Amino acid sequence: QDGPQRKKRKSEVGEVDKQLDILAVGTAVGSILLYSAVKGELQSKLDGGHDSRVNCVRWHQDSSCLFSCSDDKHIVEWNTQTCKVKCKWKGDNSSVTCLCISPDGKMLLSAGRTIKLWDLETKEVYRHFTGHATSVSSLMFTTVKPVNESKPFDGITGLYFLSGAIHDRLLSVWYIRSDRKEKNAVMSFTVTDEPIFVDLTVSEVKEEPVKLAVVCRDGQLHLFEHILNGYCKKPLTSNCTIQIATSGNDEDSTPKPVPILAAAFCTDKQSLLLVYGNTLQPIIEKVSLNTSESHICLVRDIQKVLSLRTDAALTKVKTPVVNSDTKVLVPGIPGHSTAVRNPASGKEKKKNKRKPGETEESIEERLEALDIDVSKVKTPGGLAQTDSFAVLLVQGLESNDAEILNKVLNTRKENIVKNTVARMPIHAVIPLLHELTKRLQGNPYSASLMVRWLKSVFTLHASYLSTLPDLIPQLGMLYQLMESRVKTLQKLSRLHGRLFILVTQVAASQTVQDIPEVNQTAKLVYEDDSSEEEGSDDEMIADKDSDENWDEDEEKELQSDEQDMTVEKEINGDSDLEPENESEEE
Repeated sequence: QDGPQRKKRKSEVGEVDKQLDILAVGTAVGSILLYSAVKGELQSKLDGGHDSRVNCVRWHQDSSCLFSCSDDKHIVEWNTQTCKVKCKWKGDNSSVTCLCISPDGKMLLSAGRTIKLWDLETKEVYRHFTGHATSVSSLMFTTVKPVNESKPFDGITGLYFLSGAIHDRLLSVWYIRSDRKEKNAVMSFTVTDEPIFVDLTVSEVKEEPVKLAVVCRDGQLHLFEHILNGYCKKPLTSNCTIQIATSGNDEDSTPKPVPILAAAFCTDKQSLLLVYGNTLQPIIEKVSLNTSESHICLVRDIQKVLSLRTDAALTKVKTPVVNSDTKVLVPGIPGHSTAVRNPASGKEKKKNKRKPGETEESIEERLEALDIDVSKVKTPGGLAQTDSFAVLLVQGLESNDAEILNKVLNTRKENIVKNTVARMPIHAVIPLLHELTKRLQGNPYSASLMVRWLKSVFTLHASYLSTLPDLIPQLGMLYQLMESRVKTLQKLSRLHGRLFILVTQVAASQTVQDIPEVNQTAKLVYEDDSSEEEGSDDEMIADKDSDENWDEDEEKELQSDEQDMTVEKEINGDSDLEPENESEEE
């Protein structure tokens, strides 16, 4: 509060001079501290803008204006004279990790997963740039003027800017076009590991190349020099790689690498400021480099171990007195608690001295005594938690422990496999693919389990894998293995079909043989003879009537044939008989 009040009473020129020595520091709680580098004290504190961790702070060309971004998804514009928020707006759907202000001060680049170019007057998005799979860690403009000078310059169109992301070994260069077509990066620079510090010289003239210094996590410094003149398909490699190592003339004869922490170009754009050694005691050195050599190793003798003075009394370990109700949490397994032993009385204290005849416990037995029984730990759902599975998987891959890997990779539940792959860190994806490739060559049963893991890795981490420059050699073995398996698939499917037909036929014949023989003799027979009985009754009646007629009419035998025929027709029921048949019947 004291600083801004004094500033108001001074002239405007004095305020600008005063502002040049102020260092802005973002904190994890969301506030921003303004330190005076000349006085070495806190100038003022900016509060009320962010609710979460501040990721990036950038000064505007107007020295009283400051921009900051945070994990709370917002970008804040501060007035450092009044220490109040000038403007606040939502910058992304996830946390905003990086900011960069355009050379003319009218535009602002912000980045989370996607890069957005904002118009600072209207606070509206002017352009979108997509291409990084992880959070962007660095943003900076590489040119001040456009390459094509024939068109009028509006302050932003035609400029190039550089971006780098976490766990990404490619630095991408983007071109701001006049049209709104969504385009990919126009070129990229490849390095050996994740970049942790990037510095460049801004190209002010069309023919002037951009010089780029990239410090990687492995401690190497890569120098690039390239003229930005359009699209370049192939990633560019470094012109020069710089490493620092010890001479090896001391007690240890082998030279040891010294990590480079940061590097920055000087104003002459020819020499470099190198920061190397330990983070607590860094060494800053100005080096003039000849970039004609592709690899430079600087030999420096530095102090290997920090000499930290400690009081002897402070190194004594004291055991605190713990009540029986106290619960002690052990790191590693969530919710696990160990039994706490009460401090024993003086009489019950165990002596470390061994009695004669006793053997000392081996280190293996001591480690077994310290081991935590994981099987007794129960999770709310009765299943292993995916958090612990992801941790176990990373530990198993780093230590190459077969027992841990078998426990994790033999999981059959699809849900656990997906959640474990989703929560594992990006840097463990390639080691996991190598391990799965190794296991796919073994037992077919284990190969069927590994395919589930492969499917989850390719679906969830496809965007990260596509950014790797050496993806083809990394996955070459896996590709050949899958292709050889697929070649035999057609033959195997034919064989499977034939075997299936044979097995079903054998099974069908066995079922027919197993059926017991059925007794064919009928238990009940029913005969329907009504028609035959009616016919026999008619014959009996006819015979009876004819006999009676012959007995009664013996004297009338000489009657006419017509009377006899009518009588026989009535008895027999045949009226259509021919004369020949009638005589035969008589």
